[in-house]
Amino acid sequence: MRVGVGGLQTIKMALKSIKGNKIRAILTMLGIIIGVASVIVMVAIGQGSTKEVQDQIGSLGTDVLTVRITGSDVTFKEKDTKQIQDVDGVEGIAPTVSGRVTVKNGQTNSQVSMTGTIASYLHVRNLELQSGRFLADLDNDNHSKVAVLGSDTAQTLFGLGDPVGESVQVNGTSYKVIGVLKSVGSSLGTSGDSTILVPLSTGQRLASTTNIESVYVKIENEDMVNFISRRIEQAMYTIIGDADNYSVSSPQDLMETAASVNKTLTLMLGGSAAISLVVGGIGIMNIMLVSVSERTKEIGIRKAIGAKRGNILLQFLIEAIVLSSLGGIIGIGIGIISAQIFTVATGTTIAYSVPVILSSFAFSLLVGVIFGVFPANKASKLDPIQALRYE
Repeated sequence: MRVGVGGLQTIKMALKSIKGNKIRAILTMLGIIIGVASVIVMVAIGQGSTKEVQDQIGSLGTDVLTVRITGSDVTFKEKDTKQIQDVDGVEGIAPTVSGRVTVKNGQTNSQVSMTGTIASYLHVRNLELQSGRFLADLDNDNHSKVAVLGSDTAQTLFGLGDPVGESVQVNGTSYKVIGVLKSVGSSLGTSGDSTILVPLSTGQRLASTTNIESVYVKIENEDMVNFISRRIEQAMYTIIGDADNYSVSSPQDLMETAASVNKTLTLMLGGSAAISLVVGGIGIMNIMLVSVSERTKEIGIRKAIGAKRGNILLQFLIEAIVLSSLGGIIGIGIGIISAQIFTVATGTTIAYSVPVILSSFAFSLLVGVIFGVFPANKASKLDPIQALRYE
């Protein structure tokens, strides 16, 4: 039967050759499959981590700035925070002090974070009460020993019962529970529910300080966050004088920093995984070279009956491209399934990137072309007479 030399016939012969050596074809594709799947999984995990961090930062409030006192010898009092309140565009402020305390009810005790603050904290931080009331200005003025519990703290100390009106021991001193906050979940690896809130003046005694450690600032228009942030920095410079002793951060700053770190990590992970694609390409080249050696006589026969060098080159190049592209498709499927299994097993957020998936597939095709050219070129240059004599 005469072998056709047209492009369609060449493609058919390439596919027939692959079908005739299924096991070898699968082993050849394995490197590409692993490479593509690894890139997809690594990038999905990296981008999912970025999204999760950004969502957590966003949950803190995109309209809330945080002013922190970083200098250890800086004097910053509650009265100084009034200058922040007077900045145009500021809706409200909540000065705070913090620390770790031991809270106890009966035989149950727990180490939790303590925040000393004022009545506006509830509104500034966008929190809600589950029961009872929040701290009042009068509680701060009177140095009252009252407390608002986070939902986890309340459950740990009182189980399913309502703790409002009950008393707890805070570092050995009795405090009356006046309210319980609704759960806010975890943010940036820290639980926002394992906490206890007390009046600012009381919190300063617990933290053994008369200073303010940080101020949460709620702004009227989040679109003006950068402008208002600069105004607050100017106000802080007026109060403290040294810009190294304080910081003003916004959710956007944290998001950009987190995105930058995760982008670098994702590139490193994706780049490491992409190396296996190159290894897979080398595997394709090796197998194709072996295939050329095995089919030397077949190549000689094809050339003897009229096949041109371009037909032989195209046949072997098509085989390499089909192997790499098929490996890429299978790798995409395995990568997506593996990422889903990972997120179910670990509870980690993942985020697929269509451009990355398409780029992985395109790269696998490119690998097939690059590493298929040499074996295909070698096959096309075979002398038909020498090929026919080959045993």
